[in-house]
Amino acid sequence: MGNVSAGAERPPGMSDVARVAGVSAQTVSRVMAGHPNVQAKTRAKVMAAVEQLGYRRNNAARMLSSGRSRTIGVVTLQTKSYSRAAVTSGIENSAHVAGYTVSTATTTSLDTSAIEGALSRLADQGVEGVILAVPLIHTNERIEQLTRSMPTITIDGSRTDATEVVAVDQAMAARLATEHLLDLGHDTVWHVAGPEEWLEAASRREGWQATLEAAGRTVPPPLAGDWSPASGYRNGLVLARIPDVSAVFVASDEMAFGVIRALHELGRRVPEDISVVGVDDIELAEYCSPSLTTIAQPFEQMGELAVAHLLRQITDPDAVQEPASVEPRLVVRASTAPADGNSASTPLPRSKEPASTTTQ
Repeated sequence: MGNVSAGAERPPGMSDVARVAGVSAQTVSRVMAGHPNVQAKTRAKVMAAVEQLGYRRNNAARMLSSGRSRTIGVVTLQTKSYSRAAVTSGIENSAHVAGYTVSTATTTSLDTSAIEGALSRLADQGVEGVILAVPLIHTNERIEQLTRSMPTITIDGSRTDATEVVAVDQAMAARLATEHLLDLGHDTVWHVAGPEEWLEAASRREGWQATLEAAGRTVPPPLAGDWSPASGYRNGLVLARIPDVSAVFVASDEMAFGVIRALHELGRRVPEDISVVGVDDIELAEYCSPSLTTIAQPFEQMGELAVAHLLRQITDPDAVQEPASVEPRLVVRASTAPADGNSASTPLPRSKEPASTTTQ
């Protein structure tokens, strides 16, 4: 009873879902729109029918000609962050080369309901797959259903039961930064962390702490930032007033700019008094004063890998793909120096080679 007639080539429609669930098409529409005035039992019946039939609200529209929408969706956070824009640019460029367009659903928060709403909007548009470019700290039944019904890739290490992961090894990024500063003779390394709700920030903080502990060094209390230069500046004012601080690992370049500004204002020289390392290697990092030592992340490559994995999942849903881990690299410039402060480190030539990619 629950199947579309044998041999039929049309995709399941709302009427098919209504018939299988034993409700009206209007009720199906209300459930798919997330209307609150639907009983939980009825909603469960409708979603079970959706899952059984593989229904998407606008399947008919997207199957009109070629049977495919040639569109992929991206869920991203509303932010001025350079890194997010760079990843999105890589996604759009790679999708264009593959003959796809990109539909972006922007959220204003990382709340589960906001991410669920963004995924629902993309599903309603008939996208063939989705790239989640936001940290998914928590999930719910609806998000799990949506990511099971659409090929989905995450690019920050978060996942649902059905998603695939393409991610930078953030623990390695923290280790590279921290070891560089320890190798310069600093007794320990302070840390300005990103927001707790971001998985990449948590991974950097954990990698920093683990590296210090492995070296038998004191682990200072991490300072909380929010990715903005302003939060870096506020934390820089704190660090400048702690006499023993000689090295700081900052979880993003933009926050590092703020840290350096505050250190300068309070008379702490970089790198003679305090060495600073950032993360990202955004274009401005090379032109900071002094130029910023940082951990480079291949943002565009991340976007390209995410698109490549997603398109393989779209064309061959049964293929098994391992999570892809992209290795970051250390770029040494003028903001770090030996702990005695007598001579600045000699910046190494900036590598133009792309970061290596491995699977794990």
